[in-house]
Amino acid sequence: MAVTMTEAAAKHVQRSLDGRGKGEGIRVGVRTTGCSGMAYVLEFVDEVVGEDQVFESFGTKVFVDAKSLVYIDGTELDFVKEGLNEGFKFNNPNVRGECGCGESFNV
Repeated sequence: MAVTMTEAAAKHVQRSLDGRGKGEGIRVGVRTTGCSGMAYVLEFVDEVVGEDQVFESFGTKVFVDAKSLVYIDGTELDFVKEGLNEGFKFNNPNVRGECGCGESFNV
């Protein structure tokens, strides 16, 4: 079981942590919401929670709680720039469908 980041995503997270002046990494999870059922949640991790699984990509840590890992196992987190827009892209092999706006998914 693993959640990974591309080099671009790891660099973006590390720049953000450096800008904040603190942080252990980033937590990736899911919550129930949207028209398709689930949405990704990202937050900085300042203190490690014992229940989190910890993965490392390019020297940057990704924390995932056990409940979310079931839905995002195998996911690669990327950071992409498309025109004037930039943001995280989740390459999740478990997704079976997404809503039209792309904000939520189901497995």
